[in-house]
Amino acid sequence: MKQAIVARTDIGMGQGKLAAQVAHASLSAYEKADSQLQSQWKSGGQKKVVLKGDSERQLHELAAIADSNGIPHAIVRDAGHTQLEPGTVTTLAVGPAADGRVDSVTGDLSLF
Repeated sequence: MKQAIVARTDIGMGQGKLAAQVAHASLSAYEKADSQLQSQWKSGGQKKVVLKGDSERQLHELAAIADSNGIPHAIVRDAGHTQLEPGTVTTLAVGPAADGRVDSVTGDLSLF
């Protein structure tokens, strides 16, 4: 079980902003998972990887793949209080789900 969080590299988020957006994505996707997936992931150490995404379009394409495969996922849009314009898509979380299911969506991406 794992979760992959894809963070955009093309919008110049600072480290703190990046950390906050990754956390938002992780929790949002977790909340969309059913209770069995939640329990399995929590008991297995809540494994996560953070990956590089190169555009908003890429995040939407990956979300569509996750959706078509029934994998919990969440796209985060920034509120615009600090560094980014309101509504800027920053991150996508895929999972929690079995490693292979998450990899079928994000396996070609590089680690952040």
